[in-house]
Order: sequence, then structure tokens, then C-alpha cells
Amino acid sequence: MIILKSLQEIEKIRQACLIVSDVLDRIREQVRPGISTQALDEIAERQILAAGAKPAFKGYRGYPKTLCTSVNNEVIHGIPAKEVVLSAGDIVSIDVGAIVDGFYGDAAITMPVGTISKEAEQLIRVTEESLYRGIDQARTGKRLYDISYAVQSHVEAHGYSVVREYVGHGIGRNLHEDPQIPNFGSQGQGPRLKSGMVLAVEPMVNAGGSATVVKDDGWTAVTSDGSLSAHFEHTIAIMPDGPWILTKK
Repeated sequence: MIILKSLQEIEKIRQACLIVSDVLDRIREQVRPGISTQALDEIAERQILAAGAKPAFKGYRGYPKTLCTSVNNEVIHGIPAKEVVLSAGDIVSIDVGAIVDGFYGDAAITMPVGTISKEAEQLIRVTEESLYRGIDQARTGKRLYDISYAVQSHVEAHGYSVVREYVGHGIGRNLHEDPQIPNFGSQGQGPRLKSGMVLAVEPMVNAGGSATVVKDDGWTAVTSDGSLSAHFEHTIAIMPDGPWILTKK
């Protein structure tokens, strides 16, 4: 069941989303060759707690950390660790969530570590562009898969693949709510979009094929062919006058 949120509830979600945005800004400043993903996780957790919020991911279905830090061919759910040290030329996806007064915010970015290849730069750029193409379709009266189609068509026009095993989602009093939002689909299909829907739109894009496998840790999804992967996410609210990106200041 898709839960429509009141303006007051959206404002609560917005508070959590602004903390998420601040954390990502801080992590952007810290990502560099030689830093471990565990160090990034500790920075994020301290900042979330200092803001009076709670980490949304830590303990969720047994997940052990505050951030998901996915490096190079890791798609999502990479677990921060002291032994995972970033090197120049890597790309790293940072996914973070926060809870404020029982409401969730969620966002992700992919960043370069030092100087990266032109191919990696383009993958990051196209993935972020596809996110905004999808968000632009999140308007009252459109269909859910209009978002999906906008993401897929932009990604595939550049020769990349969208991940199919993992999807975006509704969000509010729970981290994952209906509806699921795939990054592929046909225009004009899916539930009608309505004012009050709050959605986490999150393209996951592979430079090679779309297939993924999960590592032995039970969490980290990687590309089956070893190709690079990028991930961007915003939490948005569908408003009468268009989409409101809650995780953007």
C-alpha cells in the first residue's frame, strides 16, 4: 500500500533528509587516497548523532554500519572496514540514511578518489544525470514507470546498464515502503503518481552488463563482470507543483 504523507509529515522527513545531505557534504570533504571506509563511517555516525538523529542503516536487518561504502565494481551495500583503504583512481558510492522523530531520509552519491579515468568520470556523470531525468518525471498525474523509463533510456543511450535486482522505494516512517521503483520500465505504466508520495529514487548503473552477485559477507553486491558501478539517490516528495528534492538544500 502506498502511503500519502501530509505536509507536516513531509516536513519531518525533510529534517532527516537535511541531516543526510549535511553528512554527504562532510564525506565529500574527507574522501581522498589513503582514507579507510571505516574512518568515513565513523565520521558519518558522529555527525548524525551530534545532530540529534539516529543512523538509519545500522542494525537494519542486521546491517552493521552507518554508511554503505561501495568501491569500484561494488554496486551497493559495501560494508565499511579498516582494511578497505581508498586509492587514487577509485570511485566510491556513499549511501546514508538518518531517522528524526521516527521519519527517515536517504540519499547516495558516487565520488572520485583523486584523479580518475575519463570512463569513470562519464559513468558518474551519466548516472547522476539519469537520477535527475527520473526525478523530473515525478509529477502528479504521471505514472511510476515514467520515472523508471527516464532513467533507463538515458543510461542505455550512453551504452551502460541499469541494475535490475535492486530498486528505489517509498520512504517515510519506514526506510523501505511501497512502491518499489525499478530503474527500468515502460512509459505510462505503474501506479498513478499523486501529491503526498515520498520516494527514494536511486539509479544504480553499471559500465558493463546489468547482472550482479552478492559477496560472501551477505551484503555487498558487485557487478558480475567486474565492471565499474555508480549509484546516486535522492529522497523526493511529489507536490502539487512538482517534485521537491528533500535531500537537497
